[in-house]
Amino acid sequence: MSAVLTVENLSRSFGAIKAVDNVSFALQQGELLAMIGPNGAGKSTCFNMLMGQLKPTSGKVTLNGKVITGLAPRVIWRKGVGRTFQITATYASMTVVENVQMALISHHRRIYSLLPYAHRLYRDRGLELLATVGMADQADRHCAVLAYGDLKRLELAVALAHDPKVLLMDEPTAGMAPRERIALMQLTADIVRERGVSCLFTEHDMDVVFAHSHRIMVLNRGQLIANGSVQDIRNNPQVQEVYLGGGTLFNPAKERADA
Repeated sequence: MSAVLTVENLSRSFGAIKAVDNVSFALQQGELLAMIGPNGAGKSTCFNMLMGQLKPTSGKVTLNGKVITGLAPRVIWRKGVGRTFQITATYASMTVVENVQMALISHHRRIYSLLPYAHRLYRDRGLELLATVGMADQADRHCAVLAYGDLKRLELAVALAHDPKVLLMDEPTAGMAPRERIALMQLTADIVRERGVSCLFTEHDMDVVFAHSHRIMVLNRGQLIANGSVQDIRNNPQVQEVYLGGGTLFNPAKERADA
């Protein structure tokens, strides 16, 4: 595999506080990479720098070999990085398909043309994306009446509207029921496999992380303390001590055997 997104010595300070401290990693083509850590570890700050919401104090981010450090979010988006957020960001007054159409209209640079007819633009493509996330049957419902899990799936469809090379998902299953979490991450894993998208996600649910990640990074107090396979991270004494206060991380095979 080749690296799509490369992060070198990325840091961000707020006064004397180092929220992210000299973090380096690479996201490979078609990889589902988890970034975990306790609250305050620096995960969201790192995401905000990757997407341009925050400028790094130091360090470099490259996308397919081209530096994107410090570029505006809309520029990074156009270069092929999509994102979902901890708290869903959809237009509640619009229908489900209209939300996806707005992303498609922006992608095709038609925001300032044919605005009275925007509801006709890219509807078929919008329906295709909704079908991908299992939302086609709710296309004409208003977002204000959707369940939270459905909003999360809609946000994923919006993030896919410009065929991103890299997908950043900040706590994608936050606020969802256990069954919804499993379904959303399985859907994400399918998209990564079928489309060759590279996905970096943060998550607190260890069941989700261990079930779907190809590789896991662990942050603590802004520093990258571990980076490896699911088994490596599960058995890492420093991760066990820092992230869970000691003990052994969840082992699904053992849990099933003990049940």
